[in-house]
Amino acid sequence: MNKIFKSSNMLLRFFNRSVQLPAHMHRVQQLCKLARGIEMTDESQRLLEGVITSPPNYVPLTPISFLEREASVFGDRTSVVFGSRVKYTWEETHSRCLKVASALVHLGISRGDVVATLAPNIPAIQELHFAVPVAGAVLCTLNTHHDSSTIAGLLRHSEAKILFVDHQLLQIAQGALALLSKDKTIKPPILVLIPQYENSSHPLLETSYIHEYENLLASGSNSFTIRWPKTEMGPISVNYTVAIFLVCAIGPMPTYLWTVPMFHCNGWCMIWGIAALGGTNVCLRHVSAKNIFESISLNKVTHMGAVPSVLNMIANSPLNDRKPLKRKVVILTGGSSPPPHVLSKMEELGFRVTHGYGITEAYGVATYSLWKPEWDSLPLDERTVLKSRQGVQHLCIEKVDTMEKVPADGKSIGEIVLRGNTVMSGYLPHYMAPKTVLFEDLPKTSIGKVQKFILREKAKALGSIH
Repeated sequence: MNKIFKSSNMLLRFFNRSVQLPAHMHRVQQLCKLARGIEMTDESQRLLEGVITSPPNYVPLTPISFLEREASVFGDRTSVVFGSRVKYTWEETHSRCLKVASALVHLGISRGDVVATLAPNIPAIQELHFAVPVAGAVLCTLNTHHDSSTIAGLLRHSEAKILFVDHQLLQIAQGALALLSKDKTIKPPILVLIPQYENSSHPLLETSYIHEYENLLASGSNSFTIRWPKTEMGPISVNYTVAIFLVCAIGPMPTYLWTVPMFHCNGWCMIWGIAALGGTNVCLRHVSAKNIFESISLNKVTHMGAVPSVLNMIANSPLNDRKPLKRKVVILTGGSSPPPHVLSKMEELGFRVTHGYGITEAYGVATYSLWKPEWDSLPLDERTVLKSRQGVQHLCIEKVDTMEKVPADGKSIGEIVLRGNTVMSGYLPHYMAPKTVLFEDLPKTSIGKVQKFILREKAKALGSIH
């Protein structure tokens, strides 16, 4: 065997089936068929002299694999809950996602095409985070707070072929498509309407130019062959790494309440992270303190994510909106540091808050407040100060530094720069590619991030984007 594997050319010809194999080798080839079909490039054929990558030893990592695994390992466990009418298991979610992917292909979606969504935290958006990449396409989740004009601009930039829209946002979507139709060089995306889950008697709207989500799903096949990524440079693959990090501190089979918008950096990648753990997604259309407490009580929620403004809303909620928590609920919060008094109030109410910092361009959380057991004995006011710090880099970030060196004392302010495999290489298709780096002061938003509009204008002036 050593003589065989010393020759990379011989091994490569074996996996490419360009040689006549002896009869006893056909069983080995059958085992190779179990691996995903990977298209080999010259760069990927050799890591070192005499060593090559091949289907048995090289599989591009992707969170799509979580869906396959959970259907097998946690098939009968609840995957999604939405109100009192919707409840799916992981086996059902797996089947539904394959059907949607199949239907997308029948609508003409090819590998690399963009599929957009405009909807709040509802089951269809959780499913589309799997179904779209299963079809080989790229998911573009649009901010539900945008108007028709902004949505039209985003659809134009992303070149989306299909737009899934929640029934409450249909008018905004139709307004966006009307604006796009004025440009005869642009073909507006196909519209797919997501019905009102909360009311099954709600009349369906389906015309020659509008498809309905459940009918589209029913037209697909759950035997659809997944279009796996060909390399780890695919848009979906980097989310595997981030999702794995985020679930490290959660534990198996959590019940996760969705208050972080799923359109915001794919819900901080937790849609895939919860799948990796066989957890339950509790969807919430309208985020309010009353709805949060009711969902926690009804569904026995163990974890949730929330921006600081939601923490503030919970901490200052009216007494009649609250329900006593029967167990600690762990919250991951991001953005600017929540004030210590808000963290203190959240702890009094029964929540345990972990603070992280991240940006969309680094696929969610980049640093987080790593808690040390010895801090548990500190007074509450000292604990909340420690929790409000951004903390340290996570395991999947190679380097976190500042533009100018500052002491790591939790007080000094510096501009953070990141390096690692979860930093995105650019926007699809040709939008805001990082060809130029600006080293100057730029206006910040209320949460301390650079105003992207100003950055974009400066990049245009330098000729980095067009």
